[in-house]
Amino acid sequence: MQDEQTPATLASLRRRNSRAGRTVSEKVPLQSGLLFAEPAPGLEMNPAALPTGSSRRIWSVQALVSEVRRQIEPGFADIWVEGEISNCRSAPSGHIYFTLKDGEAQLSVVLFRRQAMLLRFRPEDGMAVLVRGNISIYEGRGQLQLIAETLEPRGAGALQIAFEQLKTKLQAEGLFDTENKRPLPAFPKTIGVITSPSGAVIRDILNICARRNPNLSVLLYPAAMQGENCAAEVIAGLQFFNAQLVASATHADLIIIARGGGSIEDLAGFNDEALAREIAASELPVVSAIGHETDFTIADFVADLRAPTPSAAAELVTEAQHRVEEHIAQLSFRMSRACRYQLLHARQRLAELSADSVFARLQDGFGRKQQRVDELRYRIESAWSLSLERRRQRLAHARERLSRQDVARRVVLIKTRHDALRQRLEFASAHLLRNSLERHSAAQTRLHALSPLAVLQRGYALVFDERGRLLKAAKNASEGSTITARLAQGELSARVLNRK
Repeated sequence: MQDEQTPATLASLRRRNSRAGRTVSEKVPLQSGLLFAEPAPGLEMNPAALPTGSSRRIWSVQALVSEVRRQIEPGFADIWVEGEISNCRSAPSGHIYFTLKDGEAQLSVVLFRRQAMLLRFRPEDGMAVLVRGNISIYEGRGQLQLIAETLEPRGAGALQIAFEQLKTKLQAEGLFDTENKRPLPAFPKTIGVITSPSGAVIRDILNICARRNPNLSVLLYPAAMQGENCAAEVIAGLQFFNAQLVASATHADLIIIARGGGSIEDLAGFNDEALAREIAASELPVVSAIGHETDFTIADFVADLRAPTPSAAAELVTEAQHRVEEHIAQLSFRMSRACRYQLLHARQRLAELSADSVFARLQDGFGRKQQRVDELRYRIESAWSLSLERRRQRLAHARERLSRQDVARRVVLIKTRHDALRQRLEFASAHLLRNSLERHSAAQTRLHALSPLAVLQRGYALVFDERGRLLKAAKNASEGSTITARLAQGELSARVLNRK
């Protein structure tokens, strides 16, 4: 009999299959040393695939996986497997997928929708269960998996039990007490981040810090966020930042321990007792941002502040600065709005004062000048009438005296005096009239300068609405209405198309 450790040759396989009366085929050894029987129907070996004198059997991937599946499934049907659930997730189809683990190995398990509906409990990560089902190979990925029929809970998993025990121990020692929590600095200048340098966590933190506080410096300490070295490297990062507190002037003001979500196995490094005590002993405040909002680790309970996500941690440490900037922005907006309101109000008052007071002063000045012209005209007429009356009286008196004296000589004398007086009168009248006309012209010039018509001559216009009311603001005219503009010469009618 051939040794199990010696690979079978093509000749020996052919002889064995020939004695069994089967179709020529061959068995190939797996890593476990098992030999396969003949291929399944439809998968017979293509003679062209074997060159003359060749001892190699060439399989297609699908044929090989199907043959392995056919060989394994009958020998591992209706079996019971005990282990701890990890990475449990439900698909939209209703199927449940999880990994069954123990201390040495892991096995993928699928619980189809029909069997999942019959369960009396919900599978969760960390739960120890007894699974009954059949071993199969998923050809799409070439993956060994257990198709579960039923699940029976076996109590909490080892990782969960260790978590609860350590939590109880540290809580009894007071490491979770609120009075031991250090307050975070309101305006940190530098923050230290312990996380993986290649993950999306550090990019999210840098993006948020740059957006909310561009002056904030971020120091990264690269560390493994899962696996055996996780706790040791995170402890080294804590010790590094605390050492910089004394050794360097550009030390961090607080520390953020951040990583994304994962299973309880992935987060096991943060349930380490040494790491918890190092966080508690840190002189710098520590923010724990491990996993998602539903994930809790021992580091979350010991840290001075727990953030539900790494992004939330970045927002929390920049909250005060961001609030100050928001408050300044609000005050700036309110000041700008108040200034615009005051300016608009002042412009409205100026417009009202300009229109009303100017027209009032123009009307008052025009009335006063008109009154002055009337007064001067009356005084001129009165003076002229009085002067003529006096001359008439004097002429009558002269005639009376002439009648009583030498007429010829008196006539000559009187005529001479009369001519002289007439010249004086004409000169005085002309002088008085000229002065009156000059004053009248000057008054008329000043009156014309203050007239609204003179303002219109300079290019201004008076705009009236459909009711004949003077328009002082664009908002008083509705779109589509007709307005009338009075110019220096004539009037114009227009329709309002737009208001600004």
